Amino acid sequence: MKIGIIGGTFDPIHNGHLQIAENAYRSFALDKVIFIPSGCSYMKEHVSEAECRLAMAKLALQKYNYFAVSDIETKRPGNSYTFETLSELSAQCPAEYYYIIGADTLFMMEKWKSPEIIFELSTILVSVREGFPMDELRAKKDELEKRYQARIHFLPTRYFPYSSTEIRARVQRGADVSDMLADEVYSFIQSHKLYV
Repeated sequence: MKIGIIGGTFDPIHNGHLQIAENAYRSFALDKVIFIPSGCSYMKEHVSEAECRLAMAKLALQKYNYFAVSDIETKRPGNSYTFETLSELSAQCPAEYYYIIGADTLFMMEKWKSPEIIFELSTILVSVREGFPMDELRAKKDELEKRYQARIHFLPTRYFPYSSTEIRARVQRGADVSDMLADEVYSFIQSHKLYV
């Protein structure tokens, strides 16, 4: 069983997230991709309630039988740590795990708690958008592979011009974001008056 993992605040989950997951699913012949909204994120402030972010993820993914959502982090008390999540998942469901990250994240992973466990329990798939400085990225990949015996692969990804931060700002300004989100997520944001 080959399982992709994509984590984040998903505040809100948008079409760029789905595009990256779809790309990983097809490029690495994964059996499924699990989206894991973070619980108490120690790296970000002013994050929406976990229940809202979890609900939006479920709505965005309901049409895909190879995507799933896990509440493993939102129900865990205290800070969310990736190494704990991967350890728990590996114990519950032994599988070949692929942890999907953005290119910028590869440079920060050593600062995470227990990065050696993350590298041991998963293959890292790095989503690389066009125009990213590849020399720096390849150098970091080589460094991590040597230091941690990490398994790292690049995943070329079509550029998605909006981040969750930009989408929240656009909603606050009253701008239209319907083409950036699943219809159900857009309706949820409107009906719950999120980000206004």
